[in-house]
Amino acid sequence: MSRSARLTFAAGVLFLVALAASECSAPTPAPPVQKPGAASLLGDITPVVSVKELMEHMIDPVSDNIFDAVWWDNTAKGLVEHKPTTDEDWEKVRIGAVTIAEGIDLLKVPRALAPPGDVNNSTGPNPPELSPTEIKAKIDKDPVLWIAKIQALRNVSLEILDIVNKKDANALWDASGDLDTACEACHLEYWYPGDLPTVLAERKFRARIEKPGAPPAPIRK
Repeated sequence: MSRSARLTFAAGVLFLVALAASECSAPTPAPPVQKPGAASLLGDITPVVSVKELMEHMIDPVSDNIFDAVWWDNTAKGLVEHKPTTDEDWEKVRIGAVTIAEGIDLLKVPRALAPPGDVNNSTGPNPPELSPTEIKAKIDKDPVLWIAKIQALRNVSLEILDIVNKKDANALWDASGDLDTACEACHLEYWYPGDLPTVLAERKFRARIEKPGAPPAPIRK
């Protein structure tokens, strides 16, 4: 091998060594970051129960931790007030708010509207409730509205968590009314929309007879 050929060969070897070294020292690309609350995470959940069962066995029972925390009762001895006073009382409210705030997002996971064979009270003349098929049709027609109803409930739960931290019983009364309104708004949209005129008339009547400064009458489910 001539001297010039040996020099060319050596230069080629050095180039390959340098190239290999640069590739080995290159930083490993970081894995893609999953944004908190991404929909793909919810999509990985396999639902255990229907929407109706989730509400009946989880969301509705724990909402009473909030609704039953503060109320007034007119008795023969005057107005009796009940409100959280101990750490245990407030912790019960916190449990309700946390469970609703986290659990309500489970409604975003595709699942049956009701158990097999359950058609709600949707049969006969002028049925008071929509069937699961009718509810699904409404959700499919406007899925954005369905998500908005879910988010409204979550927002009130977050509001209540903030109130628990401040231990403000008066604010809790107002927030429990907000929670009831959010629940009822969803029910009137998807469960028993035929009741909407009656509910609106009742609210209008109550607004006329309530005295300024008096605790409002609760709208319970």
